[in-house]
Amino acid sequence: MKRNYFLLIASVSGMLAVILGAFGAHGLENHLDAKMLQRFHTGVEYQFYHSLGLLMISILYKLISSKYLHYAGYAFLLGIILFSGSLYLYVLTGNKSFAMVTPLGGLSFIVGWAFLAFSARNFTHSEKI
Repeated sequence: MKRNYFLLIASVSGMLAVILGAFGAHGLENHLDAKMLQRFHTGVEYQFYHSLGLLMISILYKLISSKYLHYAGYAFLLGIILFSGSLYLYVLTGNKSFAMVTPLGGLSFIVGWAFLAFSARNFTHSEKI
């Protein structure tokens, strides 16, 4: 089995989500309109959800032998970068071309959840649980 880096990635991503959430709430509130602040908040929210998904994958990694679980982790990571990252860049720069990348990140999240569902095929009751 390959080394499990998903715990490290989930931890760093979760930490960054807290930092970015605080920055959005306290550093941007006087500089952006409500609509742009909401977009930033959406990026943080989805980063948190999928950081928790990565944490779950890091735990399941020890219980399930499935290439799909591995693919799900990378799809979540790609989704965080593309979805949340593009929203952050759009809000901070005002450049709408960044927002055009956001749906690709959403698609990566969907694919990640599908891969996670496929990995359930290899899940059997274990003494470890």
